[in-house]
Amino acid sequence: MPNKHPVTESIEVNLQRYLEDLKGTPPSDIYQMVIGVVEKPMLELVMRHANQNQSLAAQYLGLNRNTLRKKLIEHQLL
Repeated sequence: MPNKHPVTESIEVNLQRYLEDLKGTPPSDIYQMVIGVVEKPMLELVMRHANQNQSLAAQYLGLNRNTLRKKLIEHQLL
């Protein structure tokens, strides 16, 4: 069986820790929480890697440039 991607392992370990820390309290909005904590730093890093070139960053991310711009605005990165 192939090894898991390091990002997958990190998410699994930390999400498990989060669920355990709830100590029986039902979780809610896990999807939005994970997207929220992963998306912004990913966008910041990719934008730096692309030297703030939105077209290039969109290409790296596999997104349409307009979608990237919308996400940058949502995360107050513009």
